[in-house]
Parts: sequence; C-alpha cells; structure tokens
Amino acid sequence: MRATRFFISTLKEAPADAEIVSHKLMMRAGMIKRLGSGIYNYMPMGLRIIRKVENIIREEMNRAGAIEMLMPVVQPAELWQETGRWDKMGPELMRVKDRHGRDFIIQPTSEEAITDVVRTEIRSYRQLPVNFYHIQTKFRDERRPRFGLMRGREFTMKDAYSFDRNVEGLKQSYQVMYDAYTRIFQRFGLQFRAVAADNGAIGGSGSHEFHVIAETGEDALVYCPTSDYAANMEAAEALPLVTTRPAAQAALVKTATPGKAKCEDVAALLSIPLQNTVKSIVLTVDADKEEDKQVWLLLLRGDHELNEVKTSKVPGLATYRFATEAEIVEWFGTKPGYLGPINTLKPVKVVADRTVANMADFVCGANEADFHFTGANWGRDLPEPVVADLRNVVDGDPSPDGKGVLAIQRGIEVGHVFQLGTRYSEDMKATFLDENGKPQLLQMGCYGIGVTRILGAAIEQNFDDKGIIWPTSIAPFEVVICPMGMDRSEAVKAETEKLYQAMLEAGIDVILDDRGERPGAMFADWELIGVPHRVVIGDRGLKDGKLEYVGRRDAEATIVPVAEMLAFVQAKLAA
Repeated sequence: MRATRFFISTLKEAPADAEIVSHKLMMRAGMIKRLGSGIYNYMPMGLRIIRKVENIIREEMNRAGAIEMLMPVVQPAELWQETGRWDKMGPELMRVKDRHGRDFIIQPTSEEAITDVVRTEIRSYRQLPVNFYHIQTKFRDERRPRFGLMRGREFTMKDAYSFDRNVEGLKQSYQVMYDAYTRIFQRFGLQFRAVAADNGAIGGSGSHEFHVIAETGEDALVYCPTSDYAANMEAAEALPLVTTRPAAQAALVKTATPGKAKCEDVAALLSIPLQNTVKSIVLTVDADKEEDKQVWLLLLRGDHELNEVKTSKVPGLATYRFATEAEIVEWFGTKPGYLGPINTLKPVKVVADRTVANMADFVCGANEADFHFTGANWGRDLPEPVVADLRNVVDGDPSPDGKGVLAIQRGIEVGHVFQLGTRYSEDMKATFLDENGKPQLLQMGCYGIGVTRILGAAIEQNFDDKGIIWPTSIAPFEVVICPMGMDRSEAVKAETEKLYQAMLEAGIDVILDDRGERPGAMFADWELIGVPHRVVIGDRGLKDGKLEYVGRRDAEATIVPVAEMLAFVQAKLAA
C-alpha cells in the first residue's frame, strides 16, 4: 500500500467530546469519525484493524469446529416475546415497527434467532453437537453512550452458539470455546485474564469473562497470584474474615454518637477500629398489595461494600430495590445513619454477611438519631441472622480455593462465554429426538467477543505520549517505510522501491509513505497511528550502506545494513 493511494487523516488535537485515551487517539489517528451519539464511521485505517481482528477470530473459530453463518440485524418481536426478553430487556432494546405496524427489534444479541434456526433444522441426536457463529452489527440503546467504541450504541460482535444433547456435551463444547478464546487473545498480543462471572440477563448456569488488563478498565478483576483462581468482582466469593465467633465480653450499651451517621465517624468518636462497626442497608421487595411488601435489613462490616449481584441471589431478594427514606422511617423510626437490627419499629428480615455473622461485641445503629449500640452480640441481644455472602472482596482476603490471598486489578471486558443450558430451548421448544426416539431439550451455550471493543481495549493497554502502540497481529500495517526526500534523491527512491517490493513479495503488510511530508510530521503520524515497525531510508545512511529500523517501543534507532534489512524486519515480525 502506498500512502498517496490510501486515506490518512490525522489530527493534532482530539475533539472536545473524546473522553478516554482510546477514544482520543482513535479520533486523532483518523480511525473513526462520529456520525451520531454512540455511532461511528469506521474509517479505512480503523477498518483494517477490525478486519485483522475478525480474521484471527474466524481462523480460531473454524479451527474449533464452529460453522459461520449470518443472522439479521432486524428480528421479529415474536421470537423475543417467546423468551420473555421483549419485556425484560428494558429500554436498551431498540424496538421498531414496519409499515404494517408489526413489531421488530434491532438485535443486541441473537439467542432467539439461532434457536429458531436450530429448532427447525436439528431433528436427531445424530446432528449434534453443532456450533454456529456469525460476526454482525449490533445495537444497544445506551442511555449515555461514551468512551468511543468502548460503550457505543452500534458495534460489531462475534457470537457463537453451541447445541448439545446433554449437560456433559455442553461442558465439552464450552471448554472448546474457552480454549479457542484463549488462543484468540494470545494471538491478539494482549495481556488478558479469564475470570469466573455472573450470567446476568442472558441467563444460564455458568460463565467466564475475558478481560484485557488496563488501569483504565471499568471492571475489577479478582485473582490469586499463587493459584488459578480468578473471578470478576460480581462473582468473587468473599470468605468470612472472622472464622469463629468469639464469646461476648461487653455489655450492650446505648451510646451517644451525636452527628455521627457514618461508620468511619462513629469509629473515630469511640476510638475503635472501623472493623468493629456494622453498617445497615435497607431493601424493599414489593408485592401486589402494599401491606404485603417486605423490608430487609442487610448487615456488612463497616469497611466493606455491598455486592448487588450477590444480594439478588439471596432467596427472596431477586426483585429487591433500595428502600425509600419514608419506608426506612416507617420501619426503623429514624432516618438513615443510625439504623440497626435491634429494636426496629416493624419486623424486618435480617441478613448478615458471613463476616458480620461471626463478629462479637460489635457497634451498630440504635434506631434512634445520634445513638448507636456498643457491645452488640448475636444470640444474646438479637436473634441469629440469615447468613449470606453479601460483600465485595478486597485486597488481601483469603482466596476461596485456600491457596493464598486475593489481589485486584482493573480490566476491560471484551469476551464472555456462557453455559445457557435449556434457558432458551425450553421457552422456544427447541428439541431433538434421542436414541430412543424421545424428544429432549437442547443444551445450549453462547460465546461472544466484542470485535470493535477490542480496538479500544488494546489501545487502553498499549499507548504512550506519542500515540497508539499496536501489537503487530492487529496493527493497521505491520511496517511503514519512511523515505527522506524520495522526490529529490534518486538513490533514496530506488532503494525505497526495491525494499518496498521485496517486503510485498515476502508477504509483509507494509505501507510506503510517499506523501513527501517532512520527517518530523511523517514520524509523528505513524507514531500516533501506532504502526509497530518503521524503516527510515535517507541519503546519509545510504552513503554508508545503512538503513534505520525503529520499533514503536524503541527509544533509539537500530542501524542495519541495506542488504540485511528485509531479513531483520522478518525476524522482528516473527519474534
């Protein structure tokens, strides 16, 4: 590729609406152009990267035995009504009507569409297992699109869907996809981590997320450096930090804590560790009749934070919401800040985190403004609670596998694999005939990779003050040749054309910058764009029979004999 026959459009400054590093750099490098809120044109430079990402994904999906097809962006509402997601998905699901008034959706995912295909095409156990995938545009009507391709409304994803005869077969298909994803991210050249995750709105029994490690990541990843344990914050199990409850030592005392509504302030006033305090969180579960609604009190140690996903898994709390201040006053007799499980005005359901359940002589609210109880103990001062894992883990917590302590790092979710089981086949009556001729529900898995999101995540992990640093496998070009004064020097022009042709013949994805730019502007463009390997050809070096090689991460150029440059670059690409 010659630069004069390509489209290069770089900017010195990022647009004002660009927020994070990847968004700014992709806009400056001319890879994307904003068309509307959360909707972008993929410019030629950006599209080359997307196609390389897609090619790696295709190769590994095909290698894993998946079969490519293509499902439509617009899907009939009837399929989504069968599974109940027409109503459950909420406003992120873009609903549209055709000229006849029939309802359709602009797909954010394709579980319904593929299940409809399979229930009409798969009849016998002899056709199983099967795994279909497609790479397709998706749309989610984000309330606040932001961060460029990281949280846009229109994006590209790879979806795969496996169908098996039984749970054992599903687990085997799931492992095949997990292994394929591992190979994919390794080929991308990105530092990543696979973590156990919650299935969320898609449903099913088990899942893993694949995250690109980046300090700017939105997600907290929990792992044990001395074992294989890894999970996202939503799914990471928090073991009790107090393994055995001590005997009560202190008397229950109602203690004045004027103006101290936070555990940190109470601990400071009483000169006690924050870990001796208990915080109260009030939830409501609504019912058809107002008088039947339930109010729950969740208790966490003062230095811990509530995990809302874990909370939703407590029996009876699947549809919880946070209580209003009016409800809190009605049930507890005081505003938030002084709440506790002792002497509530109305009966509440109390759930204690595992650590709180083993605490003794703790401090909690007295349900009266400006007062807390000290010396509170289970069994003596209040009934034994329901116990559940309610909190987020923190650095240094014991690992659930018993092989060390936990650490936390930031990551960007770019892939997710799910064991769906019969979540969709049951709703859509997708069955096959087993060996005995009896109908059985298909066991289903689904596996997604955010194709366009990979670009943003890769940049968030790989950049410096000059611009993007692409891994070679997904860079828009592997090598850029930068001739100095090609239009003025026959020697430079001749050597440039010779090396360019040799690289093309060697199968190297190379671009020749023949725009006639000044060296400083030329180098700045390619450092911003992030091409990982650069060769500089100039009169001065040619007189000595030398060329310059500069890796995108190199602080200094490497001088290479003219005759050896092709082999030198090939070795760099193979490294």
